[in-house]
Formats: sequence, C-alpha cells, structure tokens
Amino acid sequence: MADALSIPTGQPAAVPRPERVRRRAAANSTTRRGDLKAATIFLLPALVGFLVFYLWPTIRGVYLSFTDYSLLVEPEWVGTENYTRMLSDRVFWHSLLVTLEYVAINIGVQTIVAIVLAVLLHRLTSSSFLRGVILLPYLVANVVVALVWYAMADYNIGMINGVLGWFGVDPVAWFGDERLAIPTIALVNVWRHLGYTALLIFAGLQAIPKQMYEAAAVDGSGEWRSFWRITLPLLRPVLAMVLVLTVIGSFQIFDTIAVTTKGGPVNATRVIYYYIYDKAFTQYEFGYAATMGVFLIVVLAGISFLQLRLLRASESDLS
Repeated sequence: MADALSIPTGQPAAVPRPERVRRRAAANSTTRRGDLKAATIFLLPALVGFLVFYLWPTIRGVYLSFTDYSLLVEPEWVGTENYTRMLSDRVFWHSLLVTLEYVAINIGVQTIVAIVLAVLLHRLTSSSFLRGVILLPYLVANVVVALVWYAMADYNIGMINGVLGWFGVDPVAWFGDERLAIPTIALVNVWRHLGYTALLIFAGLQAIPKQMYEAAAVDGSGEWRSFWRITLPLLRPVLAMVLVLTVIGSFQIFDTIAVTTKGGPVNATRVIYYYIYDKAFTQYEFGYAATMGVFLIVVLAGISFLQLRLLRASESDLS
C-alpha cells in the first residue's frame, strides 16, 4: 500500500495550494511595482508641466485676485474689493453676454454640422483622404485663419463682397457691423474647428455595432429613424465629451478677435478673454484681471459639471 501511495519517480511533488497563492501574489505584486515605476517615468514630464504651467499659476492667480497688483509694485492685499468691483462693472457683464452669444452660435452650428458631416462620412465613404481634407483647416494656425478670412471679408476689396456684387448685393461690413461681427467670427471658427469635431464624432460612430443598423433595417427602420433611435442615443458619451471641449474652447476665444476687430466696433466683440487681456496688459490691473479669471474658471467648471451630469457622460447604452 505504501508503494501505491508513493509519488512516482521523476515527477515533482505538488505544491500546496496556499504556497501557490502566495507565489502568484508575490509575482503580481512585483509586476505591479514594475508597471507603476514605468508609468511614473512616462507621466513625470506631464506632471511637472501641469504643476509648473497650470497648478502654480492658478494658485498665484487666486492670490492676486485679492490684491491690487500693477506689476511695477508689490501686490497689496485688498480682500474682496476686486470681486465687488467686478459685480458692478458694466463692461464686464457686457463682455460676458458677448461671449455667451459667440458660444451659442459657435457650439450650435458647429455641433449640428459636425454630426451631419460625421454621419455622412460613416455611412457613405471610408476614404482616409477625404477625412484628411476635412481636417486640414484645423491644422492651420488660428491667427492665420482669422487674417485670411478678414482679408476675404474686407468691405472694399474682399472676395466675399466681390462675389455678392455679381448678384447685385451691396457690400457688407462683416467684421465692422455691430450686429454681424460676432456671428462672423463665430462662423470663421466653426469653419476651422468643424473637421476636428466631426472626426471625434466619427470615431464614436465607429464604435456602434453595424448589426444594430442591420437589425433596424430588417424591422423597416429608415435612415432618419435609425439616426434618432440608434445613432444619437449611442453617441451620448462622445457628444458629452465633444460639448465640454468645445464649450471650454469657445469661452477662450481671443486670438481671432485680437487680430481682427480688437474688441470693436463699440465693444461689440469685446469677449471676456479680450477684456481680461486688456485689463492686465494694457491697463496693468493684474489683480482685477486675475479676479475675472478666477470667476471664469468657476463658471467653466460649473458648466462642464452640469453638461457631464445632464448628458450622463459616464454611462453608455452599448453596455
């Protein structure tokens, strides 16, 4: 019986189960430590950049918002005086309204057209060349785009007014009219960012299983109905991300206005970023400019939070 129960010669003895578990846990721990070390090395440059160029300036800006600081002298603590001044500053509130007008036009037109363009790309063609062409305007510097459109829309020699003249339409001061300046700037930036936004949405469309469209077609669903019942609901997480990015980017509009209208005519295009720049680098009121910057951070954080919550960005109907 002893021979029958003995372990055959040449075969290793079975390791007890607790010992195997300990060895596996030790191996996993070593692997995790190695992964953490590699991840830390790769993340370190980005972390340093975040601390130096984002976190420290933000903390410094919050401090300066409670001071009277003109760059030439040391900051003088004034408490909430700058915030009280901001609440009664008519130009500030006007610039905020102008910014909201720009954001509404830019986001509304850009999002709708980008969705249509992305759906057409997804349903009709798979050409990489066409996707590259659509993205080309985004690769051009925003200042260059603004200057080119500013020249084309010139009242006297602009190509746009020249084409309108062929149809008997009088020249239009696209950048010089108080009513048209902001819509014109918004549409210029829609043209530049449209391809990038469309490609983000296009990437979301590719994640939707084709079987869902095939099943809907079998049930008699047309393109329009499939778009509303399948495409838009399943695109919700991607659209939430796109809206957050585009809203934040729209509130930061500055360079197009700086090289074209410079806040005019009659403050018609004086958006919040340009007003902050004017106070800081033209009138050297850095403390007051920092106050408006802090206010803008709070507003954007609140808007982003509401967008993510209302659109349920963390949920997906694909799961």
